[in-house]
Amino acid sequence: MDNLHKRVVITGIGLAAPNADNIKDFREKLLRGESNIREIDLRYFGKAPAGICTFPETRYRKKKENKRGTRAGCLGVYCAHEAMNNANLALDYYDKSRIGVYIGLTEHGTVETENEIYNISQYGYNTDYWTHHHNPRTVLNNPAGEITMSLGITGPHYSIGAACAAGNASLIQGAQMLRLGEVDMALVGGISESTGSFGIFASFKAQGALGSAPDPRQACRPFDLSRNGIVVSEGACIYVLEILENALERNAQIYGEIAGYAMNSDANDFVLPLGERQAECMMLALQRAKMSPRDIDIISTHATGTPQGDIEECKAIRQVFNDSPTTYINNTKSIIGHAMGAAGVLELAGNLPSFQDNKVHPTINVRTLDPECSLKNLVLDVPLQLDSISTILNNSFGMVGINSTVIVKKYSS
Repeated sequence: MDNLHKRVVITGIGLAAPNADNIKDFREKLLRGESNIREIDLRYFGKAPAGICTFPETRYRKKKENKRGTRAGCLGVYCAHEAMNNANLALDYYDKSRIGVYIGLTEHGTVETENEIYNISQYGYNTDYWTHHHNPRTVLNNPAGEITMSLGITGPHYSIGAACAAGNASLIQGAQMLRLGEVDMALVGGISESTGSFGIFASFKAQGALGSAPDPRQACRPFDLSRNGIVVSEGACIYVLEILENALERNAQIYGEIAGYAMNSDANDFVLPLGERQAECMMLALQRAKMSPRDIDIISTHATGTPQGDIEECKAIRQVFNDSPTTYINNTKSIIGHAMGAAGVLELAGNLPSFQDNKVHPTINVRTLDPECSLKNLVLDVPLQLDSISTILNNSFGMVGINSTVIVKKYSS
């Protein structure tokens, strides 16, 4: 079989989400609809609901190293090591010059820049107090680079800026590089440190797109008639990707196989999404996977809780799936908020265990379903047990009109 048609599989998962720091706990909490969204108090901005990760930050590198690096790097290093351990993969199994690290980001450098401006404001804005660590902290490849330094990887590393489609884009990039023979293994995923930036919250508020509710756990409510915007979360998720024959050779656990993918552009607006292009993206991914809509068991929606954004995605799903009786739909952001560059990979990770337990985790916080978001087989409030689940279609869309769809199937020989 030529490289371009080799099968690519997921063999390891490391994650940090607002409600868990490993795949087992993450899955259990999603099935229970257990959210850890809470109110935080941001400098200059004030209080807002947000998702904050709690994980053992010094498990894989020292406090001093974390201080020199970035929050994004700290998240990435933890998740990369966890993914390798989860894959039962020794660091020397592959030639380290043949391992690629591809990390999706929505934003990077904003947090560090805001912090430095605040720091020098304490000294009359004297730039002599600006840290010499600023440049390496804010270059776009920083989180991927911090991972390579921690693991001693000497193969290619870079970040992929694809707004909130970045996690899916990293999966696609890793699969492509493996099939091209550029690398033998890939660490791929997404990272977001966005809760450290008051500017991100202020901008969403100025757009009328920042979610709120008396109970912060109910602030993110995609598809609900009363939804009023995004809940910003930090988070990270990194996968080990391998060529199937290599994974089988080492008797690896296989979480799923990359079956198809697509990316396209709305070419329409800086912020407002376009359902027509989202539908085209899903259809192209299905075509590449050689699947029909009825072959898909779960659609993991991107829906963020913005009024028009949710409507556009629902239009696209109805157009493509036409109320397919065998396709069920859920949303992870309702539980963990919107982790920006990490959203797509975290949401996929939360659904991958369905290949083993045959359950669809629920969407929560929908009290009154918006008629324009009415979707057949939308799973609400409690998990749905099915006889079998073998395919997941994962949507992630982002600002400036970027769309991504990844289809993962249960591995079978």
